[in-house]
Amino acid sequence: GSDLTHQRERPDSEEPKPGTSEPARRHQCSHFRKGCNRLWNLKQHEKIHTREKPYHCSQCGKSFKLLGTLKAHEKIHTGEKPYHCSQCGKSFKWPCHLKQHDRIHTGEKPYHCSQCGQCFKRSGELKQHERIHTGEKPYHCSQCGKCFSCSGELKRHERIHTGEKPYQCSQCAQCFSQKGSLTQHERIHTGEKPYHCSQCGKSFKVLGNLKAHERIHTWEKPYHCSQCGKCFRRSGELKQHERLHTGEKKQHEKIHRGEKPYHSSQGATFLPI
Repeated sequence: GSDLTHQRERPDSEEPKPGTSEPARRHQCSHFRKGCNRLWNLKQHEKIHTREKPYHCSQCGKSFKLLGTLKAHEKIHTGEKPYHCSQCGKSFKWPCHLKQHDRIHTGEKPYHCSQCGQCFKRSGELKQHERIHTGEKPYHCSQCGKCFSCSGELKRHERIHTGEKPYQCSQCAQCFSQKGSLTQHERIHTGEKPYHCSQCGKSFKVLGNLKAHERIHTWEKPYHCSQCGKCFRRSGELKQHERLHTGEKKQHEKIHRGEKPYHSSQGATFLPI
């Protein structure tokens, strides 16, 4: 027969709907009003409804709907990283991770915030940033109800309740709840001071210490006393100052001077416990 007749006999071919140029969806989902041009696509889709997961990991037994998802998962066990950066040689398990990494070299930031115009390398970074404008905090702690704008913040917070400290120092075995805390701690052993002052060249282990130091040059004092309006470079200096208003520091100094500021009804004096 003709090529047209042959095309129509193919089970997975697309035909236009009568009176239109729009392709017909030959294979219809029995659970939902979704149509697929190819039978294989329909079968993959229907696994959503049946919850069928026919592909099993031989290492851990985890099951998957799609063969491709299983193959991607197996790289966790094999450690395979077949995708390599042509610039620096770093390897990745997934092509999408390599693509994201490439933007470090190219400087490309294709994701733009419609509110303020700020640009990002990753779509996830943009979504997280947009919550600054919307105030959305969709991640909730099941223990205390506190809300967070990103899942990573929730995960870190939950360790307060669980006491989990998954990050261990290879030098002294001290454990930490946050990766950043471990990285900061490891500099005690290595002596690394990666944060440098652009004004005087002084180096610091912790970024916060550099920022506090830079205020010596800029004279910035962002911490304000709510009682008298006095300003300070560091939050610790403000806290120490605030004790003057509460009287906490005055009572503490009396202990060092040997004074006994508390009197009983019988006239005896004693130090605070």
